[in-house]
Amino acid sequence: MNPVLRNILAVIAGIVIGSIVNMSIITVSESIIPLPEGVDNKTMEGIQKTMHLYEAKHYLFPFLAHTAGTFLGAVTTALIAVNHKKKLALVIGAFFLFGGIVMVCSLPSPMWFTFIDLVFAYIPMAYLALRLVCKKNKPSIKI
Repeated sequence: MNPVLRNILAVIAGIVIGSIVNMSIITVSESIIPLPEGVDNKTMEGIQKTMHLYEAKHYLFPFLAHTAGTFLGAVTTALIAVNHKKKLALVIGAFFLFGGIVMVCSLPSPMWFTFIDLVFAYIPMAYLALRLVCKKNKPSIKI
C-alpha cells in the first residue's frame, strides 16, 4: 500500500478509535457515577443549564474519556503509520485537544477542570503513546 495513503488511513483510524473509546467511557460513566438530581443530559442546553449541579466526582469520567481516547487513538495511529509515526500521533493529540477546546467553550465547566483537561489529557497522552510505541531499537548484545 502507498505509504501516504496508509498514513492517512492511520490518522483516520486513530480518530475513529479514539472517538469510540471517548464516547464509550462517557456513556458508561452515568451508570457508575449517577448524574445530579434534575440534570438533563439529552440536550446541550439541558447540560449547560444544570452544569452548576455537578460535583468534582462528575468530572472524573470525562477526564478519563479524554485521556484514554487520545491515548488509544495515538497508539492506533502510531502502530498503523508507515513513517512519521511521532508526528502523526501528535496530530491525534492536537485533534482531540481541539475537540477539548470546543467542549470547554460549549459547556461552562469549572476553571480547575478546564485547566487539568486541556493541559494533561491530550498532548501528554499522545506523547506517552508515541513514547510507548516508537521506542528506539536498542542494539542487542550477541554473545
